[in-house]
Amino acid sequence: MELRSIICGVGSHLPVRVLTNAELSRKVDTSDEWIVARTGIRQRHVAAEGELTSDLAIQAAVKALASAGCAAADIDLIVLATATPDLTFPATAARVQAALGVTKGAAFDLQAVCSGFIFALATADNFLARGQAKRALVIGAETFSRLLDWEDRSTCVLFGDGAGAVVLEARTKAEAGARGVISTFVRTDGKLHDLLYVDGGPSQTQSVGKLRMVGNAVFRHAVEHISGAMLEACARGGVDIADVDWFVPHQANQRILDGVARKLGIDAGKVISTVALHGNTSAASVPLALDVAIRDGRAKKGDMVLMEALGGGLTWGAALVRL
Repeated sequence: MELRSIICGVGSHLPVRVLTNAELSRKVDTSDEWIVARTGIRQRHVAAEGELTSDLAIQAAVKALASAGCAAADIDLIVLATATPDLTFPATAARVQAALGVTKGAAFDLQAVCSGFIFALATADNFLARGQAKRALVIGAETFSRLLDWEDRSTCVLFGDGAGAVVLEARTKAEAGARGVISTFVRTDGKLHDLLYVDGGPSQTQSVGKLRMVGNAVFRHAVEHISGAMLEACARGGVDIADVDWFVPHQANQRILDGVARKLGIDAGKVISTVALHGNTSAASVPLALDVAIRDGRAKKGDMVLMEALGGGLTWGAALVRL
């Protein structure tokens, strides 16, 4: 029996604290004009002291469950994408599982940095398609503010905190109809690890470290690899990219979003952009943007959505879904 994963609920959560460009310019040598011109970002949300990645993930998951009309008892898999876990171990997903009251199945973290949600969606889809789970929570959650060097204006202006989640449900092909995850594509090139990384970790430095990035090089690879991943996901699904209704990209930088759209000839009006209000929330950015597009009525049931991301590793990927 062929099974397909349906997105039946979406939710997101942002910390209350908003850090504007104007406020940031009082801490580091930058300005609102400089940040907007180079990134499109106007503000970002920052977790409060004591507010954890799991706290954001739990709130997003609760909203996704409500959107799906199901209870925690219905979930038998949690895949949580994050580069900023609460602790080295146990997995942040385990904390989320316990807090939600999920009592069955597996819960684990997945680390692919900004591509994490795409990797997590592909992973959960494979579990469901093989009949190894019935309903999954796929979450992207980050407190990237904890990794930033607030004296480095080239990186601290880019990132924010937040979480997004979707509920995936396995249905037969007859039940799903045209809906569901059509194709996924994920890749890693470890030779490029030093373009975007954190300079600390338990094994190497016994510390958390700070984020470091070679911005121009990441930009070039982002446009090239993201475009390729999108085309590959469409090819695997037998879909022409012109037939995609909405493009939901990783919200890294408005210039990257614009560059990919130009390269593929995509109408800018089809690109969901939340980068101005959220900044780069890493693994959380794709589900955050998807939730915004669904809640404001742009993305509707039956629409074809293409999601994509690139992150440290370098990792990149895309997922083609009919809502």
